[in-house]
Amino acid sequence: QVQLVESGGGLVQVGGSLRLSCVASGSIFSTMGWYRQPPGKQRELVATITREGITNYTDSVKDRFTISRDNAKNTVYLQMNSLKPEDTAVYYCNARNPYRGNIYITYWGQGTQVTVSS
Repeated sequence: QVQLVESGGGLVQVGGSLRLSCVASGSIFSTMGWYRQPPGKQRELVATITREGITNYTDSVKDRFTISRDNAKNTVYLQMNSLKPEDTAVYYCNARNPYRGNIYITYWGQGTQVTVSS
């Protein structure tokens, strides 16, 4: 009964901002984050955040995007500023927990479209 529900995607002009939200249910996750899949390309990491608040960003979004987490609400956010056309992608919420040994349990949201027009 784990579920991840994203919201906040849309169409924005270059230099604009969007805030994505992902509400999780069914579990508390060690790490939550955002991945994206540009048209015709493979899915790639955007940012992650642990339960303790440790963050990690891909270089292309550092200083523009901010990931945050509200553990009481079991929600992760992605504030995206100074958006560029290359940020256009379907953004997916991701959550995972270690299971045993090297095995991890991973869940994905349904995805939300972000389109940045020039």
